[in-house]
Amino acid sequence: MINPLRGMKDLTFEESQRFNFIVNTATTVAKRYGYNYIETPILEETALFKRSVGESSDIVGKEMYQFEDKGGNDVCMRPEGTAGIVRAFVSAKLDRQPMKQKFYYYGPMFRYERPQKGRLREFHQFGCESFGEVSVYEDFTIITMIKQIFDALGIGFELLVNSLGCPTCMPTYRENLVAYLTNIKEELCSDCNRRIETNPIRVLDCKNETCQSLLTASPKLIENLCEECDSDFKKLTALLDKADISYTVDTNLVRGLDYYSKTAFEFVSSEIGSQSAIAGGGRYDRLVEFLDGKPTPAVGFAIGIERIMELVKMPETKREGIYMGAMTQEAVEALFPLAEQKRKESKVTVEYNSKGFKSHMKGADKANARYAVLIGEDELKEGTVWFKDLESKEEKSVLLGEFTFKMHLP
Repeated sequence: MINPLRGMKDLTFEESQRFNFIVNTATTVAKRYGYNYIETPILEETALFKRSVGESSDIVGKEMYQFEDKGGNDVCMRPEGTAGIVRAFVSAKLDRQPMKQKFYYYGPMFRYERPQKGRLREFHQFGCESFGEVSVYEDFTIITMIKQIFDALGIGFELLVNSLGCPTCMPTYRENLVAYLTNIKEELCSDCNRRIETNPIRVLDCKNETCQSLLTASPKLIENLCEECDSDFKKLTALLDKADISYTVDTNLVRGLDYYSKTAFEFVSSEIGSQSAIAGGGRYDRLVEFLDGKPTPAVGFAIGIERIMELVKMPETKREGIYMGAMTQEAVEALFPLAEQKRKESKVTVEYNSKGFKSHMKGADKANARYAVLIGEDELKEGTVWFKDLESKEEKSVLLGEFTFKMHLP
Protein backbone atom coordinates (compact mmCIF):
# COMPACT_ATOMS: atom_id res chain seq x y z
CA MET A 1 0.00 0.00 0.00
CA ILE A 2 1.29 3.47 -0.92
CA ASN A 3 0.73 6.05 1.80
CA PRO A 4 1.00 9.86 1.67
CA LEU A 5 4.49 11.29 1.99
CA ARG A 6 5.59 12.37 5.44
CA GLY A 7 4.13 15.77 6.23
CA MET A 8 1.46 15.44 3.53
CA LYS A 9 -2.13 14.62 4.40
CA ASP A 10 -5.30 13.61 2.58
CA LEU A 11 -8.28 15.84 3.18
CA THR A 12 -11.38 13.66 3.22
CA PHE A 13 -14.75 13.08 4.86
CA GLU A 14 -15.43 15.24 7.93
CA GLU A 15 -12.15 17.15 7.60
CA SER A 16 -13.01 18.25 4.07
CA GLN A 17 -16.34 19.60 5.31
CA ARG A 18 -14.55 21.47 8.07
CA PHE A 19 -12.01 22.83 5.58
CA ASN A 20 -14.74 24.07 3.23
CA PHE A 21 -16.62 25.65 6.13
CA ILE A 22 -13.50 27.62 7.14
CA VAL A 23 -12.80 28.78 3.57
CA ASN A 24 -16.42 29.68 2.88
CA THR A 25 -16.72 31.61 6.16
CA ALA A 26 -13.48 33.54 5.58
CA THR A 27 -14.42 34.21 1.94
CA THR A 28 -17.81 35.60 2.95
CA VAL A 29 -16.20 38.02 5.39
CA ALA A 30 -13.47 39.05 2.92
CA LYS A 31 -16.05 39.85 0.24
CA ARG A 32 -17.93 42.05 2.69
CA TYR A 33 -14.74 44.04 3.16
CA GLY A 34 -14.39 44.54 -0.59
CA TYR A 35 -11.85 41.82 -1.45
CA ASN A 36 -11.80 39.94 -4.78
CA TYR A 37 -10.46 36.44 -5.39
CA ILE A 38 -6.99 35.92 -6.87
CA GLU A 39 -5.09 32.71 -7.58
CA THR A 40 -1.39 32.41 -8.31
CA PRO A 41 0.72 29.40 -9.43
CA ILE A 42 2.01 26.92 -6.88
CA LEU A 43 5.37 26.86 -8.71
CA GLU A 44 7.37 30.10 -8.87
CA GLU A 45 10.93 31.22 -9.55
CA THR A 46 13.07 30.76 -6.44
CA ALA A 47 14.33 34.32 -6.86
CA LEU A 48 10.86 35.61 -5.98
CA PHE A 49 11.08 34.33 -2.42
CA LYS A 50 14.77 35.12 -1.94
CA ARG A 51 14.07 38.77 -2.81
CA SER A 52 10.88 39.07 -0.77
CA VAL A 53 10.90 36.64 2.16
CA GLY A 54 14.66 37.11 2.62
CA GLU A 55 17.66 34.83 2.20
CA SER A 56 18.35 35.02 5.95
CA SER A 57 14.91 33.67 6.85
CA ASP A 58 14.43 30.03 7.85
CA ILE A 59 11.92 29.63 5.04
CA VAL A 60 14.46 30.39 2.32
CA GLY A 61 17.50 29.02 4.12
CA LYS A 62 16.08 25.69 5.30
CA GLU A 63 12.51 24.97 4.30
CA MET A 64 11.80 25.58 0.61
CA TYR A 65 10.99 22.78 -1.83
CA GLN A 66 13.52 24.06 -4.37
CA PHE A 67 14.75 22.29 -7.49
CA GLU A 68 15.90 22.77 -11.08
CA ASP A 69 13.23 21.91 -13.64
CA LYS A 70 13.82 20.24 -17.03
CA GLY A 71 14.43 23.62 -18.61
CA GLY A 72 17.21 24.41 -16.15
CA ASN A 73 15.12 26.96 -14.24
CA ASP A 74 15.60 27.42 -10.50
CA VAL A 75 12.07 27.01 -9.16
CA CYS A 76 10.32 26.21 -5.90
CA MET A 77 6.88 25.38 -4.58
CA ARG A 78 5.45 28.42 -2.88
CA PRO A 79 6.20 28.49 0.88
CA GLU A 80 3.82 31.41 1.54
CA GLY A 81 1.21 33.46 -0.29
CA THR A 82 2.08 37.16 -0.15
CA ALA A 83 5.12 37.16 -2.44
CA GLY A 84 3.19 35.48 -5.25
CA ILE A 85 0.29 37.92 -4.90
CA VAL A 86 2.69 40.89 -5.09
CA ARG A 87 4.41 39.32 -8.12
CA ALA A 88 1.01 38.96 -9.82
CA PHE A 89 0.12 42.56 -8.84
CA VAL A 90 3.28 43.85 -10.53
CA SER A 91 3.02 41.48 -13.52
CA ALA A 92 -0.49 42.77 -14.28
CA LYS A 93 0.77 46.37 -13.94
CA LEU A 94 -1.80 47.04 -11.25
CA ASP A 95 0.84 49.12 -9.48
CA ARG A 96 0.41 51.64 -12.34
CA GLN A 97 -3.31 52.07 -11.75
CA PRO A 98 -4.60 54.77 -9.40
CA MET A 99 -7.30 52.61 -7.79
CA LYS A 100 -6.71 50.59 -4.64
CA GLN A 101 -6.71 46.81 -5.00
CA LYS A 102 -7.81 44.17 -2.50
CA PHE A 103 -7.41 40.42 -2.99
CA TYR A 104 -8.17 37.27 -1.03
CA TYR A 105 -6.74 33.83 -1.75
CA TYR A 106 -6.55 30.33 -0.35
CA GLY A 107 -4.58 27.25 -1.28
CA PRO A 108 -1.67 24.94 -0.49
CA MET A 109 1.80 26.10 0.61
CA PHE A 110 4.91 23.93 1.03
CA ARG A 111 7.73 23.97 3.56
CA TYR A 112 10.18 21.18 4.32
CA GLU A 113 10.20 21.15 8.11
CA ARG A 114 9.56 18.68 10.89
CA PRO A 115 5.87 17.71 10.77
CA GLN A 116 3.95 18.21 13.99
CA LYS A 117 0.44 18.97 15.16
CA GLY A 118 -1.02 21.77 13.10
CA ARG A 119 2.14 22.04 10.97
CA LEU A 120 2.57 19.98 7.82
CA ARG A 121 4.91 20.10 4.84
CA GLU A 122 1.90 20.75 2.65
CA PHE A 123 -0.44 23.10 4.45
CA HIS A 124 -3.15 25.57 3.49
CA GLN A 125 -3.59 29.26 4.08
CA PHE A 126 -6.38 31.76 3.63
CA GLY A 127 -5.07 35.29 3.20
CA CYS A 128 -5.89 38.85 2.18
CA GLU A 129 -3.67 41.53 0.67
CA SER A 130 -4.59 45.23 0.42
CA PHE A 131 -2.62 47.48 -1.96
CA GLY A 132 -2.54 51.26 -2.21
CA GLU A 133 -3.70 52.31 1.26
CA VAL A 134 -1.07 53.96 3.44
CA SER A 135 -3.36 54.81 6.36
CA VAL A 136 -3.05 52.91 9.63
CA TYR A 137 -6.84 52.70 9.50
CA GLU A 138 -6.33 49.90 6.96
CA ASP A 139 -4.09 48.02 9.44
CA PHE A 140 -6.88 48.32 12.00
CA THR A 141 -9.50 47.20 9.47
CA ILE A 142 -7.44 44.13 8.55
CA ILE A 143 -7.29 43.15 12.22
CA THR A 144 -11.05 43.63 12.67
CA MET A 145 -11.63 41.44 9.60
CA ILE A 146 -9.61 38.59 11.11
CA LYS A 147 -11.48 39.01 14.38
CA GLN A 148 -14.79 38.78 12.51
CA ILE A 149 -13.64 35.58 10.78
CA PHE A 150 -12.60 33.97 14.06
CA ASP A 151 -15.78 35.12 15.79
CA ALA A 152 -17.82 33.52 12.99
CA LEU A 153 -15.82 30.29 13.39
CA GLY A 154 -16.20 30.31 17.18
CA ILE A 155 -12.44 30.54 17.80
CA GLY A 156 -11.00 32.33 20.81
CA PHE A 157 -7.68 34.13 20.47
CA GLU A 158 -5.16 36.55 21.91
CA LEU A 159 -3.89 39.39 19.72
CA LEU A 160 -0.21 40.37 19.78
CA VAL A 161 0.93 43.60 18.12
CA ASN A 162 4.23 45.37 17.52
CA SER A 163 5.81 47.94 15.24
CA LEU A 164 8.85 47.01 13.14
CA GLY A 165 9.64 50.59 12.22
CA CYS A 166 10.76 51.81 8.82
CA PRO A 167 14.03 52.68 6.98
CA THR A 168 14.20 55.89 9.01
CA CYS A 169 14.28 54.31 12.46
CA MET A 170 15.69 50.86 11.66
CA PRO A 171 19.42 51.74 11.16
CA THR A 172 19.91 53.17 14.65
CA TYR A 173 18.01 50.30 16.23
CA ARG A 174 20.02 47.77 14.25
CA GLU A 175 23.27 49.22 15.59
CA ASN A 176 21.99 49.05 19.17
CA LEU A 177 20.73 45.49 18.71
CA VAL A 178 23.97 44.25 17.11
CA ALA A 179 25.99 45.75 19.99
CA TYR A 180 23.79 43.94 22.52
CA LEU A 181 23.86 40.62 20.65
CA THR A 182 27.63 40.76 20.16
CA ASN A 183 28.11 40.87 23.93
CA ILE A 184 26.08 37.67 24.43
CA LYS A 185 26.87 35.86 21.16
CA GLU A 186 28.74 33.02 22.88
CA GLU A 187 25.53 32.11 24.72
CA LEU A 188 23.31 32.27 21.64
CA CYS A 189 22.62 29.36 19.30
CA SER A 190 24.48 28.95 16.00
CA ASP A 191 21.52 30.22 13.98
CA CYS A 192 21.43 33.43 16.02
CA ASN A 193 25.16 33.94 15.58
CA ARG A 194 24.72 33.64 11.83
CA ARG A 195 21.81 36.08 11.89
CA ILE A 196 23.84 38.71 13.76
CA GLU A 197 25.88 39.06 10.58
CA THR A 198 23.08 38.70 8.03
CA ASN A 199 19.87 40.08 9.57
CA PRO A 200 20.08 40.71 13.32
CA ILE A 201 16.37 41.42 13.80
CA ARG A 202 15.76 37.75 12.90
CA VAL A 203 17.38 36.81 16.22
CA LEU A 204 14.25 38.08 17.97
CA ASP A 205 12.27 35.37 16.14
CA CYS A 206 14.44 32.52 17.44
CA LYS A 207 12.41 29.67 19.00
CA ASN A 208 15.26 28.51 21.23
CA GLU A 209 14.19 29.01 24.85
CA THR A 210 17.71 29.89 26.01
CA CYS A 211 18.01 32.55 23.33
CA GLN A 212 14.60 33.97 24.18
CA SER A 213 15.56 34.28 27.85
CA LEU A 214 18.69 36.21 26.84
CA LEU A 215 16.64 38.60 24.72
CA THR A 216 14.39 39.88 27.51
CA ALA A 217 16.79 42.77 28.15
CA SER A 218 17.57 43.47 24.49
CA PRO A 219 16.87 46.91 22.95
CA LYS A 220 13.24 47.26 21.86
CA LEU A 221 12.45 48.64 18.45
CA ILE A 222 9.19 50.10 19.72
CA GLU A 223 11.28 52.39 21.97
CA ASN A 224 13.34 53.60 19.00
CA LEU A 225 10.60 54.47 16.49
CA CYS A 226 10.69 57.59 14.38
CA GLU A 227 7.92 60.16 14.83
CA GLU A 228 5.76 58.76 12.01
CA CYS A 229 6.02 55.12 13.08
CA ASP A 230 5.43 56.01 16.71
CA SER A 231 2.35 58.05 15.78
CA ASP A 232 0.94 55.24 13.61
CA PHE A 233 1.45 52.61 16.29
CA LYS A 234 -0.16 54.75 18.96
CA LYS A 235 -3.08 55.37 16.61
CA LEU A 236 -3.47 51.64 15.98
CA THR A 237 -3.55 50.77 19.68
CA ALA A 238 -5.99 53.64 20.31
CA LEU A 239 -8.30 52.27 17.62
CA LEU A 240 -8.10 48.78 19.14
CA ASP A 241 -8.90 50.22 22.56
CA LYS A 242 -11.87 52.14 21.20
CA ALA A 243 -13.19 49.01 19.44
CA ASP A 244 -12.75 47.03 22.67
CA ILE A 245 -10.36 44.56 20.99
CA SER A 246 -7.96 43.34 23.64
CA TYR A 247 -4.30 43.00 22.68
CA THR A 248 -0.78 42.65 24.07
CA VAL A 249 2.21 44.63 22.82
CA ASP A 250 4.90 42.01 22.15
CA THR A 251 8.17 43.89 21.63
CA ASN A 252 9.93 40.77 20.28
CA LEU A 253 7.28 40.04 17.65
CA VAL A 254 9.00 40.38 14.26
CA ARG A 255 7.23 37.66 12.19
CA GLY A 256 9.32 35.21 10.14
CA LEU A 257 9.52 37.19 6.92
CA ASP A 258 11.83 40.03 5.95
CA TYR A 259 9.33 42.14 4.05
CA TYR A 260 7.36 43.46 7.04
CA SER A 261 7.66 47.05 8.27
CA LYS A 262 5.66 49.16 10.70
CA THR A 263 2.63 47.18 11.92
CA ALA A 264 3.11 43.48 12.72
CA PHE A 265 0.57 41.28 14.48
CA GLU A 266 -0.26 37.70 15.37
CA PHE A 267 -3.41 35.98 16.56
CA VAL A 268 -2.48 33.16 18.92
CA SER A 269 -4.36 30.40 20.71
CA SER A 270 -3.34 28.42 23.78
CA GLU A 271 -5.53 25.52 22.64
CA ILE A 272 -3.13 24.18 20.00
CA GLY A 273 0.01 23.69 22.08
CA SER A 274 3.40 25.25 21.43
CA GLN A 275 2.61 26.19 17.84
CA SER A 276 0.23 28.87 19.04
CA ALA A 277 0.06 31.26 16.05
CA ILE A 278 -3.17 30.80 14.09
CA ALA A 279 -2.95 33.95 11.95
CA GLY A 280 -0.48 36.73 11.36
CA GLY A 281 0.43 39.60 9.13
CA GLY A 282 1.31 43.23 8.94
CA ARG A 283 2.37 46.05 6.68
CA TYR A 284 4.90 45.63 3.85
CA ASP A 285 5.10 49.03 2.17
CA ARG A 286 8.37 48.34 0.28
CA LEU A 287 7.74 44.83 -1.09
CA VAL A 288 6.10 45.95 -4.36
CA GLU A 289 9.17 48.12 -5.00
CA PHE A 290 11.53 45.25 -4.13
CA LEU A 291 9.82 43.19 -6.85
CA ASP A 292 10.34 45.91 -9.48
CA GLY A 293 6.97 47.59 -9.10
CA LYS A 294 6.05 51.18 -8.43
CA PRO A 295 6.32 51.99 -4.68
CA THR A 296 2.95 50.93 -3.24
CA PRO A 297 1.86 50.70 0.41
CA ALA A 298 0.39 47.33 1.32
CA VAL A 299 -0.84 45.34 4.29
CA GLY A 300 -2.14 41.79 4.62
CA PHE A 301 -2.48 38.61 6.63
CA ALA A 302 -2.69 34.82 6.39
CA ILE A 303 -4.58 32.26 8.45
CA GLY A 304 -3.16 28.75 8.82
CA ILE A 305 -6.15 26.55 8.05
CA GLU A 306 -4.69 23.36 9.56
CA ARG A 307 -3.84 25.35 12.70
CA ILE A 308 -7.51 26.15 13.34
CA MET A 309 -9.22 22.97 12.08
CA GLU A 310 -9.71 21.51 15.55
CA LEU A 311 -10.73 24.84 17.05
CA VAL A 312 -13.66 25.48 14.71
CA LYS A 313 -17.16 25.09 16.07
CA MET A 314 -19.07 23.53 13.20
CA PRO A 315 -22.75 24.44 12.83
CA GLU A 316 -25.32 21.72 13.33
CA THR A 317 -25.62 19.71 10.13
CA LYS A 318 -29.01 20.24 8.52
CA ARG A 319 -30.77 17.78 6.28
CA GLU A 320 -30.51 18.75 2.64
CA GLY A 321 -31.44 17.41 -0.75
CA ILE A 322 -33.46 14.46 -1.96
CA TYR A 323 -32.94 10.72 -1.65
CA MET A 324 -34.58 8.73 -4.46
CA GLY A 325 -35.18 5.01 -4.47
CA ALA A 326 -37.19 2.32 -6.26
CA MET A 327 -39.18 -0.47 -4.64
CA THR A 328 -38.95 -2.69 -7.75
CA GLN A 329 -36.22 -3.09 -10.35
CA GLU A 330 -38.64 -1.97 -13.08
CA ALA A 331 -39.07 1.37 -11.30
CA VAL A 332 -35.34 2.17 -11.10
CA GLU A 333 -35.10 3.76 -14.55
CA ALA A 334 -38.14 5.91 -13.83
CA LEU A 335 -36.00 7.74 -11.26
CA PHE A 336 -33.42 9.08 -13.72
CA PRO A 337 -35.47 11.75 -15.57
CA LEU A 338 -36.93 12.80 -12.22
CA ALA A 339 -33.47 13.07 -10.65
CA GLU A 340 -32.10 15.00 -13.63
CA GLN A 341 -34.90 17.55 -13.34
CA LYS A 342 -34.53 17.95 -9.58
CA ARG A 343 -30.75 18.34 -9.78
CA LYS A 344 -31.37 21.73 -11.37
CA GLU A 345 -32.59 22.96 -7.99
CA SER A 346 -31.36 20.55 -5.32
CA LYS A 347 -28.85 17.89 -4.31
CA VAL A 348 -30.10 14.43 -5.32
CA THR A 349 -28.89 10.98 -4.28
CA VAL A 350 -30.18 8.02 -6.31
CA GLU A 351 -30.09 4.43 -5.07
CA TYR A 352 -29.67 2.14 -8.10
CA ASN A 353 -30.76 -1.07 -6.37
CA SER A 354 -34.40 -1.79 -5.63
CA LYS A 355 -34.99 -2.18 -1.91
CA GLY A 356 -37.75 -2.42 0.65
CA PHE A 357 -39.27 0.61 2.35
CA LYS A 358 -37.25 0.36 5.59
CA SER A 359 -33.95 -0.04 3.72
CA HIS A 360 -34.67 3.06 1.67
CA MET A 361 -35.52 5.09 4.76
CA LYS A 362 -32.24 4.05 6.34
CA GLY A 363 -30.49 5.09 3.15
CA ALA A 364 -32.17 8.50 3.26
CA ASP A 365 -30.98 8.93 6.84
CA LYS A 366 -27.40 8.00 5.92
CA ALA A 367 -27.51 10.54 3.08
CA ASN A 368 -28.84 13.11 5.57
CA ALA A 369 -31.51 13.96 2.98
CA ARG A 370 -34.39 16.34 3.67
CA TYR A 371 -36.79 14.39 1.45
CA ALA A 372 -37.23 10.71 0.68
CA VAL A 373 -38.77 10.01 -2.74
CA LEU A 374 -39.85 6.47 -3.60
CA ILE A 375 -41.43 4.78 -6.63
CA GLY A 376 -42.87 1.30 -6.23
CA GLU A 377 -45.04 -1.02 -8.30
CA ASP A 378 -48.24 0.90 -7.56
CA GLU A 379 -46.64 4.32 -8.17
CA LEU A 380 -45.23 3.08 -11.49
CA LYS A 381 -48.66 1.91 -12.66
CA GLU A 382 -50.46 5.05 -11.47
CA GLY A 383 -47.80 7.51 -12.65
CA THR A 384 -47.30 8.88 -9.13
CA VAL A 385 -44.42 9.39 -6.71
CA TRP A 386 -44.41 9.07 -2.92
CA PHE A 387 -42.32 11.44 -0.88
CA LYS A 388 -41.77 12.34 2.75
CA ASP A 389 -40.37 15.42 4.47
CA LEU A 390 -37.92 13.83 6.91
CA GLU A 391 -37.92 16.91 9.15
CA SER A 392 -41.65 17.54 9.49
CA LYS A 393 -42.47 13.81 8.98
CA GLU A 394 -45.31 14.74 6.63
CA GLU A 395 -45.79 12.61 3.54
CA LYS A 396 -47.98 12.43 0.44
CA SER A 397 -48.26 11.10 -3.10
CA VAL A 398 -48.54 13.28 -6.20
CA LEU A 399 -48.62 12.72 -9.94
CA LEU A 400 -45.14 12.19 -11.37
CA GLY A 401 -45.43 15.09 -13.82
CA GLU A 402 -46.64 17.43 -11.08
CA PHE A 403 -43.73 16.48 -8.85
CA THR A 404 -41.23 16.92 -11.67
CA PHE A 405 -41.94 20.62 -12.10
CA LYS A 406 -42.83 21.64 -8.59
CA MET A 407 -42.37 19.90 -5.30
CA HIS A 408 -45.63 20.24 -3.40
CA LEU A 409 -44.76 20.14 0.27
CA PRO A 410 -47.36 20.01 3.04
